[in-house]
Amino acid sequence: MTTTELIAARADQTGAEATFDTQSALRFITCGSVDDGKSTLIGRLLVDSKAVLQDHLAGVTRSGETDLALLTDGLQAEREQGITIDVAYRYFSTEARKFIIGDAPGHEQYTRNMVTAASQADAAVVLVDATKLDWRNDQLALLPQTRRHALLAHLLRVPSIVFAVNKLDAVEDAELAFAHIRGALARFAQAAGIQVRGTVPVSALKGWNVVEPHPGWAGYDGDSLLQLLERLPVTPREVDLPLAFPVQWVEKPSADGAAASAGAAVSGEHGRRVFWGRVAAGQVLPGATVQVQPGGRTAVVAQVLDHARRPANVAAGHSAGIVLDRELDVSRGDWIVATAAAGAPAPAAPDDFAFDDETAGPTAAWPATRTLSTTIAWLDDEPLLPGRVYWALHGHRWVKAKVQRIVERVDIHTLAAEAATQLDANAIGHVELALQEAIPAAPFTQSRTLGALILVDSASQRTAGAVLVR
Repeated sequence: MTTTELIAARADQTGAEATFDTQSALRFITCGSVDDGKSTLIGRLLVDSKAVLQDHLAGVTRSGETDLALLTDGLQAEREQGITIDVAYRYFSTEARKFIIGDAPGHEQYTRNMVTAASQADAAVVLVDATKLDWRNDQLALLPQTRRHALLAHLLRVPSIVFAVNKLDAVEDAELAFAHIRGALARFAQAAGIQVRGTVPVSALKGWNVVEPHPGWAGYDGDSLLQLLERLPVTPREVDLPLAFPVQWVEKPSADGAAASAGAAVSGEHGRRVFWGRVAAGQVLPGATVQVQPGGRTAVVAQVLDHARRPANVAAGHSAGIVLDRELDVSRGDWIVATAAAGAPAPAAPDDFAFDDETAGPTAAWPATRTLSTTIAWLDDEPLLPGRVYWALHGHRWVKAKVQRIVERVDIHTLAAEAATQLDANAIGHVELALQEAIPAAPFTQSRTLGALILVDSASQRTAGAVLVR
């Protein structure tokens, strides 16, 4: 099978027919607007699955009543003081599996935190507050934040999306409300092309359908939210793709020729630098011919070390140290990728952002490019405008990126594409970028690591946008 066929086959392996791992820990995020009950839901999951220590539980109990939200709101004070809180993670397990919850703030201005958490998640639970909706109307409109979170999770290729309709215990007719809200969610999901794993009515406050099912309530007799989560698959690692390895750290040899602090496996045999990082795609094997990007220099892998510095073959998702058969100028941020054929890099273009040719493309299994057609979730208060230049982070590599053109943006209410000349905060749009240097980017549908970047404002140093390669 050729490299192209291999990548195409991997891209097709996103349907239900793919074989998924349901035994590993599930990493999921909870999304929702402020006061939708997100903290209470997480607290309920932790308490009812017995993941909270008694002394911790006693600390959030007042007059015999447990304030579940306090279990996850401990960082709120720090957030209000301006201390950066990216994503708080909680861990718990049941007899069936382990879980990692990514708890991002619900405020609209913290959408970037939600994007950060979603980019690595196996599943997203989008919380819907029934009391905020016109639940008696069978054609009710969803809240913008519900649409935004579901759409972002979909764009970030979170494999499983679940809607949890909360606070149904606070409405007069829970069954009618759930039927209308579920209908609105289904219409939205169908229009957006979102495959929903389940829609569950829950009362995080009372615990109904969160951990234990509450048969018949709200006209629902299905699984509880936790039972549904226990069966969701984790994202398959990109093992069957060509090798892509972002260099995170270069370990230099000591004066006696051994790699600094390296074990015997490295020092005696080669005495060369060790390039450390986490394999993004494929496997790294001794004897494989690889290419270093940028530049297109080729080498052969002389030795591979695992995280414990033992000689091994290392697959995607695991840390590795690579020793090459020759000394090349490799730095943090460079990529070591599989090589399809030998070749020489093209000459550099005279203008920083003008280009006539790709560099090192024909010889790489992951061709490097300087032009990107992207979907961007814009997170900065300053709008995205054509002509502006940002720092882009791809793997561990920083490269300048210039906004060439804003093709269109998505109306999160109608999901229709509309003409645009700029993207405001929290907008999502189709944008063309030009990079100062070529990077081995690939469509996000093929590789989550190679197809994702972030944009950082060079002046404020704020994370400005989440970028997915189309």
